[in-house]
Amino acid sequence: MFLSDDAKTQRARHLALAGAGILGVLSSHAAYAQEGAANAGDTSWVLTSAALVLLMTPGLALFYGGMVRTKNALSTMYQSFMAIAVVALVWAIVGYSLMFAPDMGGGIIGGFDHVLLSGVDQNVKEGLTIPHMAFMVFQAMFAVITPALITGAFAERVRTKAWIPFMALWSVCVYSVVGHWVWGPGGWIAGAGGLDFAGGLVVHMTAGFSALAATYAIAPRRNWNSSSERVYNPGLILLGTGMLLFGWFGFNGGSALASNGLASHAFATTFFAAAAATVGWTIVDNFRTGKMSVVGSAIGCVAGLVIITPAAGYVTIPAALAMGFIGSMVCNFAAVIVKSRFNRDDTLDVFACHGVGGLFGVICTGLFATKTVNPAGADGLFAGNPDLLVGNLQGAAAVAIFSFVATIILIKFVNMFARVRLDDREEIEGLDMTQHGELVTSDTTTVPGNMPPENVKEFRKAS
Repeated sequence: MFLSDDAKTQRARHLALAGAGILGVLSSHAAYAQEGAANAGDTSWVLTSAALVLLMTPGLALFYGGMVRTKNALSTMYQSFMAIAVVALVWAIVGYSLMFAPDMGGGIIGGFDHVLLSGVDQNVKEGLTIPHMAFMVFQAMFAVITPALITGAFAERVRTKAWIPFMALWSVCVYSVVGHWVWGPGGWIAGAGGLDFAGGLVVHMTAGFSALAATYAIAPRRNWNSSSERVYNPGLILLGTGMLLFGWFGFNGGSALASNGLASHAFATTFFAAAAATVGWTIVDNFRTGKMSVVGSAIGCVAGLVIITPAAGYVTIPAALAMGFIGSMVCNFAAVIVKSRFNRDDTLDVFACHGVGGLFGVICTGLFATKTVNPAGADGLFAGNPDLLVGNLQGAAAVAIFSFVATIILIKFVNMFARVRLDDREEIEGLDMTQHGELVTSDTTTVPGNMPPENVKEFRKAS
């Protein structure tokens, strides 16, 4: 079949238009694929960081478990372990949504768009280069460890069956709320100019001031000021500290949410602040007692990690060194004052380490932050901008008051249907036996939970 010249020209025009249309469709799909594809390196780093943060919770279990008396060691570690399970469920059902769903108004709380993780999928989260699912999982690990931190304040005197519902309620009513204020879309603290890189406000101040509230709402241990029983295992304390230090690189470095220069900077500030804080705390211990406490040095390391958390991606290395060194001394003195001056039975110095340390770090962020480190952040007071310090102080005051009051209310509420405080017999016998039917003897031999305490010695000899 032969075509005229006009027909050939018309067909050529049609083919050209069709080709252009196909190319347009392909290019649009190519652009969509490029725009919607997650960055493999960023995703790998964030998922690795999530695993590192999860490791911190068993590290905390060893850290706390090594500090308490032998008869309470298993129970103390178990309380941290159960945070992984209980908070994970709460987070998946409603916690993530209340923290990160679009604001319901006033910057106070998120909505219910992500209940049961609805809409959380493999697509790239808006504004990031990682899947929404990776972001959610990373944030879940922060939610897990935060209520576990509180357990150190009332260790050796709270029933496990009361702790579990309190932990679930606290995760929703305190952690998700404050998290939305700081990191959620439309949160009011972020809107007021406050900055918190990895959780000084959201994690440490909420846990620290809730811990202080618990010392008021829950009666102290019997003769706690004169107890002569030795801690369970100082070696576990050092092991737990090492796990916390290792995991904290994901805690802070991962908060860059990308595998980039900012992540490496946060990694470095975390390491050097912890080192400076360990030395600072040890110097104070040696000045006060004439000895360098092994346990004290471990606590000092953790205090330094707490202090640098809100500032890790905003301050220079020299600032991080100064923050860790001076801040650990402040926390050391706070631990002594809380117990001696205010007579608070904060069993494992949670308020001094996390409440005071978190507050110190938040204030220092307002002082030392600089855009030369993070252009997406803000300059602090020493860089000529007082607004950041004002915003952080406002946020810190609100977080401290809210966490304190809400925790007391929640403890009172839980106590209405599940008695929180151990009675005298339970406390004397220990949580391991009374709460779990298990016991670890002084030589760390586990004995059957149904064995009367008076038969433990014979069982141990036979073993």
